[in-house]
Amino acid sequence: MAQQQAEVAGPIDAFRQFFSLRRDVLVLSLAMFAFSLGFQMTNRFIPDYLFYLGAGGFVVGLFATLGNVIGAVYPYYGGAVSDRVGSRYALTVFGFLSTFGFAIWLAAAYVPTIDLGVVAVEPWVWVFVGLLLAQCWKSFGIGGHYAIVKQATEPGHLARGFASTETFRRMAFLIAPLIVAVLVVDELMPGFLWVLVIGIIFALLGTIIQHFLYETDQDTLGKEFQGVGQVVDDLRALPDELRPLLVSDALVRFANGMVYAFFILVITFEKGIGLSLTLPVIGAVDLSPAAFFGVLLSIEMLVALLTMAPVAKIAEYTGLKPVVALGFFVYAIFPVMLISAPEDNALLFIALFAFSGLRFAGLPAHKALIVGPAEKDAGGRVTGSYYLVRGAIVIPSGALGGFLWQYVTPEVSFTLASIIGLIGVAYFLLYGKEFEAYQ
Repeated sequence: MAQQQAEVAGPIDAFRQFFSLRRDVLVLSLAMFAFSLGFQMTNRFIPDYLFYLGAGGFVVGLFATLGNVIGAVYPYYGGAVSDRVGSRYALTVFGFLSTFGFAIWLAAAYVPTIDLGVVAVEPWVWVFVGLLLAQCWKSFGIGGHYAIVKQATEPGHLARGFASTETFRRMAFLIAPLIVAVLVVDELMPGFLWVLVIGIIFALLGTIIQHFLYETDQDTLGKEFQGVGQVVDDLRALPDELRPLLVSDALVRFANGMVYAFFILVITFEKGIGLSLTLPVIGAVDLSPAAFFGVLLSIEMLVALLTMAPVAKIAEYTGLKPVVALGFFVYAIFPVMLISAPEDNALLFIALFAFSGLRFAGLPAHKALIVGPAEKDAGGRVTGSYYLVRGAIVIPSGALGGFLWQYVTPEVSFTLASIIGLIGVAYFLLYGKEFEAYQ
């Protein structure tokens, strides 16, 4: 069992706490770091890549919806595979599939339109095929991550336990967009193709790390899956405390799903705003809109990293509910603020994405509120059931957002998203319940 939790008051302390956790947490988090680096370098910029390959706004929305389907379904299929081959080899298989998915994304830029007579297969279709594989490892690891941290942490310190692993893993979210910004400093292509190459390398690295270092002697997560009947039983057994959270979370995430894939298109197409600045030694630098978006993502994650651990500590005094509500509110209000911002003020966009980083500040508390009420050794099942329901509800959000973006207006799509999100925030404030260990 893990060592007792130390005080976590800031990002540095969160790193110290992370490295005090047991080996399986460390190895899985290292693999998560590698895959997160590859996925964040690529996935957030794929909507722009789809436009480059000839797709429209509705196709981008369908891409987001496919991602929602994968996020809802894959965790349980991952459990079935683990049942057959064991956790270690299942993670390895999913790692290689993710790597192959990145490779298909790269190949899409070189595949011509294929005319089948009745229908033409456009190059952007292969981006959808690649997503089916690229998201394998990311979706499979959710339940295991939650359950392992729950086992390694005292109930009253769950938010801090998640802050430790999240702070480390999300360093990849900070670094990845900066790598992209350097490679697409002038324009998206051809630099993004090199981004995909780097993504392939990191996916391979993550697969190798977890295969050779992850020990599964006491791991039973993959051996307990009993098929669809087990899924139904797990859904019925969700703790009552989670139901208001699930309703609110689903509304907020549905709203976010309507617009999340379009954030880059707001910057690159709707606003067309880059950044010009003068740096010491380097001199004048003109960033393309795509590169500026990478900088904005890194600013967002920097704020998240600086605030996650302190806010997790604060949650032990205020309770989890206020912190989770803050994160939900930032999720909800950000879309309408982004689409309404004037296009000639780069500093305003920097401030907006810094504000957006506060939504991650509530993430450790949110995870603690999900897994906290679960019975001992049932954290993985509770998490999987929770995300299955939330993911199923969120599935059509991307298609709805894409339809409104292309056939109505982006302003309508983003405004409606904020309205739905704020309804979720209000519901949580009225009916959300506190985890007993934090009362």
